Amino acid sequence: MTDATADAPAEDEGTPKKKGSKLPMLIGLVLALAGGGGGFFAAWSGLLPFGGGHAPAEAAHGDGAHGEAGDHGGESALPLPGADVAFVELEPLVISMGTMADLHHLRFRASLEVPPQYVAEVETLAPRVIDVLNSYLRALRPSDVAAPGALIRLRSQMLRRIQMVAGEDRIHDLLVMEFVLN
Repeated sequence: MTDATADAPAEDEGTPKKKGSKLPMLIGLVLALAGGGGGFFAAWSGLLPFGGGHAPAEAAHGDGAHGEAGDHGGESALPLPGADVAFVELEPLVISMGTMADLHHLRFRASLEVPPQYVAEVETLAPRVIDVLNSYLRALRPSDVAAPGALIRLRSQMLRRIQMVAGEDRIHDLLVMEFVLN
């Protein structure tokens, strides 16, 4: 019996080890790429409630009417390129930032993109919009403005505040015309 147990390890060492097949790994990779691509397309085309919402005009607007905001489950939709929009220019702002020893000035000028039927209403609310922008920009530090990607973040914050004052359906976008820190 001792000879049989002594021969068993010798047989294991003599047989070459079989390498695992690469087929399951290849199938997994292909399925992962297909799933990722399908998920991206579903989100990008607007099939999911979250995502880019880049659906064609007919799907977004039902009858294909241009210039009207489609209803995407309650979220605000931007007008299609070439749609009827109007711009309300805001008066330029100069904001003093930082301490007196390290005084910086921010020059800011912007326009609001609004549907044509709301131009008069938005123009009457312009003093409130300027007040909201003034309050927000004065709370910033020069390092907040100088950071990489700061304009994108600041613009979205300002747009949200303006939409709260004027109404989400009345303000489509905030276009920053001048944003200079001296």
